[in-house]
Amino acid sequence: MKTFSFFIIGLFLLFFCNKGLCNANADGQTGSPNNTSGTNTLNILISPELNNLATNWADEFVKVNPNLKVTIKELPEDQVPEGSFLSFISDENQELINDETKWKMVIGRDAIVPIINSKNSLLKEIYQQGITTEKLTQLLANPEKQNWKSLLPNDQNLPIHFYIVDNKAVRSAVSNFTNNSATISATIVATADELLSTIQKDIYAIGFCKLTDVRDANTEDFQANIKVLPFDKNKNGRLDSFENIYTNMDAFTRGVWIGKHPKALCGNIYAVAASKPTDKNTLDFLSWINADGQKYLNTNGYTNLASIEKRANLDALVNPEMLVDRAEKPLMSRTWLMVIIAFAAVAIILVGAMRYAKHIKENVIDEDIEITPAFDENSILAPKGIYFDKSHTWAFMQQDGNVKVGLDDFLQHVTGSITRIKMKEAGEKIRKGEKILTIIQNGKQLNISSPISGIIREQNQNLATNSSILNAAPYAEGWVYLIEPKNWLREIQFLFMAEKYKEWLQDEFIRLKDFFAASIRSNTNVYAHVILQDGGELADNVLADLGPEVWEDFQNKFIDISK
Repeated sequence: MKTFSFFIIGLFLLFFCNKGLCNANADGQTGSPNNTSGTNTLNILISPELNNLATNWADEFVKVNPNLKVTIKELPEDQVPEGSFLSFISDENQELINDETKWKMVIGRDAIVPIINSKNSLLKEIYQQGITTEKLTQLLANPEKQNWKSLLPNDQNLPIHFYIVDNKAVRSAVSNFTNNSATISATIVATADELLSTIQKDIYAIGFCKLTDVRDANTEDFQANIKVLPFDKNKNGRLDSFENIYTNMDAFTRGVWIGKHPKALCGNIYAVAASKPTDKNTLDFLSWINADGQKYLNTNGYTNLASIEKRANLDALVNPEMLVDRAEKPLMSRTWLMVIIAFAAVAIILVGAMRYAKHIKENVIDEDIEITPAFDENSILAPKGIYFDKSHTWAFMQQDGNVKVGLDDFLQHVTGSITRIKMKEAGEKIRKGEKILTIIQNGKQLNISSPISGIIREQNQNLATNSSILNAAPYAEGWVYLIEPKNWLREIQFLFMAEKYKEWLQDEFIRLKDFFAASIRSNTNVYAHVILQDGGELADNVLADLGPEVWEDFQNKFIDISK
């Protein structure tokens, strides 16, 4: 039966080759009727603000496709692309974005930024403390409070004048940023150049514009005398090192990608067409943009897509009609036909050998790493009535005055299944911040610090034989120690209850994304399950399949520096 199957496959290959592969010219060149005119042009319509980016993309794509000509024309206002035209638009063109009959694909990110004058006398304080989104949005809606004293805890009652560039995308983003407030108190400025000029003259003003508006084309950095207003995302009254993405354009665009810029001030760049593209040149161009072309987003003041988004876009561009179209065209010379036939014969033999080997060896190791679901602060359990520590531990005082201590849900989501633990003995004294526990996963380990000081009265003996309880029930059966506290009333002042803990977790997720973005080569197969998308998602159990060197980095650069 197998021999008959191989014979049929061979006949099919020969028939296919006779129909499609042998129609080559004598010189070995294919004779495609579509190329007889000698013209090979791709026409692109663009929103005016995307001219530099689109031109950069076109020039670089033509370098690797010299037989193709890409023409770029400005998309007239409110025009809907028809026929085979492909358009690149930003959030400014809401008519096309909201048109559900059109095919759309997100191919990049944009950002709206609040800017200030670098000569602002409060600049040092601004960059030490940062600005919270809540205070800034309140000022935008309350003209009587628009002064720097309302933003910074100082005595300098210097007035703030707000300016917004007259751009649909910018105005819409600022409106979303203020929860669609109808009473935004700001002066509308006609152009980005006029806004920059105004900020240069009014050193205490704050302006809103696109990130590309403050990019210097010569230095590929922020324009001179312009600074981006920094956000204190964790609201702790200081701009922590991991929050400071404002040193240069590269750091900022990367920070936008990771999620350190307010989501309401982030936008998209779209590819739009009347219907899903089927033309080979268009599909090749879009595929290139989602691969090699992504690096030109940063150099033009935009941010690139996450790996998972790029893969999803590339998958979406696969078109079965293209495969049919290519099969009907002559593809190869007679020389290559002979190579294909020989290769097919060898492949048939190899298939038979592989089937035989499969019967001998049934347990085949699958080297692919399964992608686990994404998780965020909303998926973390945080029971009320429990105190949480920055060491990712929790503490709960019982009626007898002793305190149960364990690991939080966040840490077990990061590590994945815990296979073994090392615990201190009953009777040992511990101090807050000292190592209290080592969790181990197949030889890889993390040291965890104590949330409180006291004397260990009891271990959870069940963890010695079944440490996976830490994953299954971290706040119940998975408790670690029962401790007699020594400085309970003082130390709980440094712990979080549920709501504050949830807010702090937002900060931790940003740090976690930042760690992996800096440490993990996400383009390699072994790290492909690390997901960072839309400034937003990480894979669950993200450390589980990573090596001990990554766990060591995580210990040194994430766990140990928590403060």
